[in-house]
Amino acid sequence: MKRIVILASGSGSNAENIIKYFQNSKIANVTHVLSNNEHAKVFDRCERLQIDASLFDKEAFTEDDTVLSFLQVEADIIILAGFLWRIPANIVAAFPNKIINIHPALLPKYGGKGMYGMNVHKAVKQNNETQTGITIHYVNENYDEGTIIFQAKTTLFPSDSAEDIAAKIHLLEQEHFPRVIEEVISKNG
Repeated sequence: MKRIVILASGSGSNAENIIKYFQNSKIANVTHVLSNNEHAKVFDRCERLQIDASLFDKEAFTEDDTVLSFLQVEADIIILAGFLWRIPANIVAAFPNKIINIHPALLPKYGGKGMYGMNVHKAVKQNNETQTGITIHYVNENYDEGTIIFQAKTTLFPSDSAEDIAAKIHLLEQEHFPRVIEEVISKNG
């Protein structure tokens, strides 16, 4: 049974979806959620779902190896679900092709530092894109540059607001992210 640790910074809707998806799985389950945001709603979701969750700070993540040491003991695969910090090189090196992120656009478009959440959807709207989607990818040392695992697209209309785009992306995330994680785990053992 593979152990999934989720890193999340915000509301935790993707984290909750993944936790529920793997609750009765025979191949993997979510054992822990880590967050860098003490006000993240993901903590409320974890409490309700009876999943251990912990808060960490920048020093524990980038300087003193506290998070790396925890992950080396507790995680077989790491999932970024709305996690906003760049993953340090030592964690990437310790988990080659075992850290997966979801991005709310069709990479390589609309990726990079600062391109998350509504920032992405507003940019997509501003550029009058006719489609957008999600990209599930492996994580490397650079924002949104890891090898792409999966993409799904949705059509956009001129009347779509940034909020409409966000809703379409959320549906794609909920539909595809847990399934793609399962496929990666099944394929890679």
